[in-house]
Amino acid sequence: MDPTLERLDRIPLSRPHRRLLFQGGLGYMFDAADGAVISFLLPVLAVNWHLSKGQIGLLASSGLWGFAVGALVAGQLADRLGRKAVMMYALLFFAVFSVAAAFSTNWDMFFWLRVCAGVGLGAESAVIAPFLSEFVPSRDRGKYIGTLSVFFAFGFVLAALVSKIIVPLDNGWRWVQIITALPVVMLLVWRRVLPESPRFLLAHGRQAEADAVVDRFEAEYEASTGTKLPPVAQTSPESDALAHESVKRIGIVASIVALFNGWSMARRTIVSCLMWFAVTFAFYGFNLWIPTLLVAQGYSLSNSFTFVLLFYIAQIPGYLSAAFLNDRLDRKWVSATYLLGGVVATLLMGRVHGPGPVIATGMLLSFCLTGVYASLYTLTPELYPTRIRATGNSFSTAVGRIGGIIAPNIIPVVLVNHGFNGVFILEGIVLLVAAIIIGIMGTSTSGHTLEELNETAHDPVPA
Repeated sequence: MDPTLERLDRIPLSRPHRRLLFQGGLGYMFDAADGAVISFLLPVLAVNWHLSKGQIGLLASSGLWGFAVGALVAGQLADRLGRKAVMMYALLFFAVFSVAAAFSTNWDMFFWLRVCAGVGLGAESAVIAPFLSEFVPSRDRGKYIGTLSVFFAFGFVLAALVSKIIVPLDNGWRWVQIITALPVVMLLVWRRVLPESPRFLLAHGRQAEADAVVDRFEAEYEASTGTKLPPVAQTSPESDALAHESVKRIGIVASIVALFNGWSMARRTIVSCLMWFAVTFAFYGFNLWIPTLLVAQGYSLSNSFTFVLLFYIAQIPGYLSAAFLNDRLDRKWVSATYLLGGVVATLLMGRVHGPGPVIATGMLLSFCLTGVYASLYTLTPELYPTRIRATGNSFSTAVGRIGGIIAPNIIPVVLVNHGFNGVFILEGIVLLVAAIIIGIMGTSTSGHTLEELNETAHDPVPA
C-alpha cells in the first residue's frame, strides 16, 4: 500500500471523519427529502391537474429518470475530475431546477423540471459513498457508511413532517417543493472546505496534495484527542512503485469496459446492479405509491400521511442496525438477511387489515429495505479499484434507479389487475430473487482494505 494511504488508514475515527459524515449525510438527506416529497404531492396534483394513473406514475418516477442519467455521468466525471467538484456543481444544478419546479403550471412542465433536478441529485448522491469510503479505515468502514445512510431516513421524515403541515394549505405543494430545495444552498457553502479524496489525488499523480490532506487529518486528530499517532512502517521502493502503478489513470470508455473486464469483475458488477435494481424497485414502489394506495383502501389523506410518517421513522433503526452489523457480519449476509425480512413484510402487508397491523407491517418493510440500503452503500464502493470506484458505484446506482422508474409505472397496472395484495406479492418476489443472488454470487469484503479488495478481483483492470 502507498505510504500516504497507510498514514490515512491508521487514523481512528475522529473529528475530521465525523465532519465529513455530517456534510456528506446532509447531501443524502436532501436527496431523500426530494424523492419522498413527491409521494405527498401526488394526491393533490392528481386532483388539481386531473391526472390519469399513467400520468401519476410518470410524475412519481420523474426525479428517478434524471437520477439515473446523473448517476451514470457523475461516476465517470468523478473518476477523472475529482469527487469534490462533481458533488458541488451537481448540488447547484439540483437546487436551481427544484425551485423552478415549484412554479410549474401543468403536469408535463413539472415532470421535466423534476427530471432535470434529478440529474443533479443523482450526480451528487452517487459520489458521496465512494468519496467518504476513501477516507475511512477498513475496520470502521462498515459502520461508518452504514451510519451515513441513516441521513436518508432523516430526509424522508423531514419530507413527511413538512408535507403533513404544508401540503393541505393553498398552493402548499409549491411551498414544499421550495422548502426541500433551499437548504442545499447552505450545504454548498459548507462543502467549499471539503478535502479532495487522497486516493483520487494519488490516482492522478498529485502526491503533494494527497500528503497535505493526510497531514491535516493527522494534525486535527492529534489536536482533538491529545494522542500521538504511531509512525508508519517504512516500505521498500518496489512496493511504493507498485502502489503508484495500481492507480494509473484510464479513459472514460475504458472505465466502463473495466467494470466487466474478466469474470470476477463482471460478477461483482452484475450482482451489484441486480441488488440495487431489486431494492430500489421495492423501495420506491412502496414509498412513492403508499399514500395513494392507503387512500384507495379507504383511509383519509391525513391518516395516510400519519401512517407514512411512522413508516419513515422505522427507516432510522433499519439503517442503524445494519450499520452495527456491517462490521460484525459479512456485508453480503447482512444484505441477504434484510432482503428476506423484506419478503416476509411484503407478504404480510398485502394481507393485513386495520390501522394497527398496517402500521406494523409497513414499519417492518421500511426497516428491512433501509437495512439493505445501509449494507449496499458500504459494499458497492468496496468492489472497485480507486480509478473506477466512482464509476462502478454510480453505474450500479443508475441501474438501481431504473428499478425505481419501472416500479411506480407498473404498480398501477398490477393494482388494477391483481389488487392491493398483488402489488406486495410482486415486491416480495423481486426481493426474494435478490436475496438468493447475493447469497450465492455476492463478494465478501468485511475486514479488508480497499487495496486488498482490488487484488482479489484477480482479473486486472486494463491500464
